[in-house]
Amino acid sequence: MTHSLKHSVDLECSDNNRPSKLSKIEHPSHIEEEEEEEEMNQNPKNGIQRYLFAIEYIGTRFSGSQKQLTCRTVVGALEEAFAKFVGQPVSVSCSSRTDAGVHALSNVCHVDIQRTSKRKPGEVLPPHEPAVVGRAVNHFLQKHDSDLTIIDVRRVPSDFHARFKAQERTYFYRLLSGPEPLSTFEKDRAWHEACRVLVGCHDFSSFRAAGCQAKSPIRTLDELSVTEVIESPYFPSVMDRERHNKVSSDLRGYPSNSGTDIAPSSSPCIDKLTTSSEDVGFGKRRRHRCLVVTARARSFLYHQVRLLVGVLKAVGSGNLTIPDVERILNAKSVTSASPMAPACGLYLGEVKYDLPTT
Repeated sequence: MTHSLKHSVDLECSDNNRPSKLSKIEHPSHIEEEEEEEEMNQNPKNGIQRYLFAIEYIGTRFSGSQKQLTCRTVVGALEEAFAKFVGQPVSVSCSSRTDAGVHALSNVCHVDIQRTSKRKPGEVLPPHEPAVVGRAVNHFLQKHDSDLTIIDVRRVPSDFHARFKAQERTYFYRLLSGPEPLSTFEKDRAWHEACRVLVGCHDFSSFRAAGCQAKSPIRTLDELSVTEVIESPYFPSVMDRERHNKVSSDLRGYPSNSGTDIAPSSSPCIDKLTTSSEDVGFGKRRRHRCLVVTARARSFLYHQVRLLVGVLKAVGSGNLTIPDVERILNAKSVTSASPMAPACGLYLGEVKYDLPTT
């Protein structure tokens, strides 16, 4: 990477780039009654029904997702809202733990609810419809704050666990480049090569922060890619990323068929979007280039994604080379990695399940 690229990529973390509040519009839930693979229990024991629900949140004012006694957390806010809805304490379990400042486009949780009569205390009633649960809890969530919203709810069997049944997790990290043109950036394959080095099954000890409770540092990274998107909050879908990879390969003479040795999950280069260095007029913000790092795996180590982004950012700015990335990976020590990317640019994008069939 040439010297002209150094310091040209900035992590999206300034106060001016904080995400805006979530809309207070109630999200419709697309709900169907679910059945277990063998048979869904239509009459839950003691009237207790387990609900799986997806949430989105802006992590700026949360001290992480896990419940803490003295701090505002995602689980704490959810349990408070559910308790107001059902009239008794509940326990919420999250599929993925997120740190303070980390956002979620879709994190998934489960909760057990027993519906009882308010007129006749002790009388157990049939479970609430999922759509009712979503609307009611959102009402309490958005009464005071609008940075946490339930976006989907469904019934699941009592043994369906949001964390342990998850098959795949996808994280996005947004970075903004400076306003100057980065013509050299399009000609260099550094990001692509760095992604290729890191994709696959490895000992990720160099990308595992102190305090990680995982028994093994071995993880399989199914995808690590860098995609340029429009500056507004937007995250590339699977189709977007595949289309980006194919177009980039075709333009640069790479084979685009499935037999190529270039993994479709590692994006070649960053296609240039319009980023003008000309005067755009008084009071108008000059457009930045927005890059999204996508990391997809069944599970991640503590701070793994942010440490990966730190290394990729150093490669993109020319401070590290591909051999440096290989050296860091093989060192199996977090002290060899680049500084960890801050939490504010990280988004949990999706948690994938093999849900019970209807």
